[in-house]
Amino acid sequence: MSENKTIPTDVSVSIFLAAIDDAQRREDCQALLAMMSRITGQPAVMWGPSIVGFDTYHYRYDSGREGDMAVTGFSPRSKDISIYLMAEGPDQANLLARLGRHKMGKACLSIRRLSDVDSDVLEELVSGSVSALRDRQQQGTTQVR
Repeated sequence: MSENKTIPTDVSVSIFLAAIDDAQRREDCQALLAMMSRITGQPAVMWGPSIVGFDTYHYRYDSGREGDMAVTGFSPRSKDISIYLMAEGPDQANLLARLGRHKMGKACLSIRRLSDVDSDVLEELVSGSVSALRDRQQQGTTQVR
């Protein structure tokens, strides 16, 4: 079985974020850094070349493939900022409806800029995702389908 390509690195998060050309995107990423640090109580770590991640959890697919990944994080992409969170939960649909302009994939929330979304709702989404994932990990149920 192949190794996971997205792993923690020793690259400096500060240097990575400082290299973002667009001043607004850089400011938005600094705000996400502060919010996710506060929610997780963990320092930011670079995962691969472009994901700023917080904390870690172990997952296992039905196929038997398993690995480790950040509990939450974000990545400044060319057009959007990707925010990684667990895509389930009883309040998630309601929160997403109130969030503002976004796209939601299976575990990736894409926003253009923070000013497009309600920051309190975003914080609830991230906090709920972190709590749910930590609960699942404590129960030994981080099976992914």
